[in-house]
Amino acid sequence: MATLGGVHDAKEIQNSVEIEELARFAVEEHNKKANTLLEFGRVVKVKEQVVSGIIYYITIEASDGGKKKLYEAKVWVKPWMKFKELQEFIPLGDCSSENETPKDGHEAGWLMVPTHDPIIQDAAVHAVKSIQQMSNSLIPYELLEVLSAKAKKTENSAKFDLLLKVKRGQKVEEFMVEVDETMQGTFHLNQMRQQDSDSGAY
Repeated sequence: MATLGGVHDAKEIQNSVEIEELARFAVEEHNKKANTLLEFGRVVKVKEQVVSGIIYYITIEASDGGKKKLYEAKVWVKPWMKFKELQEFIPLGDCSSENETPKDGHEAGWLMVPTHDPIIQDAAVHAVKSIQQMSNSLIPYELLEVLSAKAKKTENSAKFDLLLKVKRGQKVEEFMVEVDETMQGTFHLNQMRQQDSDSGAY
């Protein structure tokens, strides 16, 4: 398999749902192959390498008989083929409390999610429409990009914390928004904060 790129840190996706799912997949596959009963704990670190697809090197904290240990899983993914394969699962040793990495830098319950996720895109479109409705501007707002996205599950809905890049005429602006998704699948803009203090839109 020809290597197209070197291995590099991927901190921006470390806390994403996608990486957690791959880490859980790695633990499950290892349990099947090695006839073990490891219990997934959390993702500690992620590196990635672009090949024919992507190889993820995921440092995982898992419990072995109640004792926390660290492992490195090497997972090969080809998203366009819906292909994933555990290539290696290497024990790194015990997990001491002094060396533990914090779960993430966000408030409890929030998870980083891929910005290209269809639900995130729908929530972003709704937020931009709501910003337009609240604005007295005759120039329409256009969504350029979702720069970052976090999600949090609540009892009756899901919350999304999004950083949006939008365009109004020739002006590019950024907004932090919080959007609720109800159980019926509808969206509601809860909070909005413009990032650029010198570019008031309304």
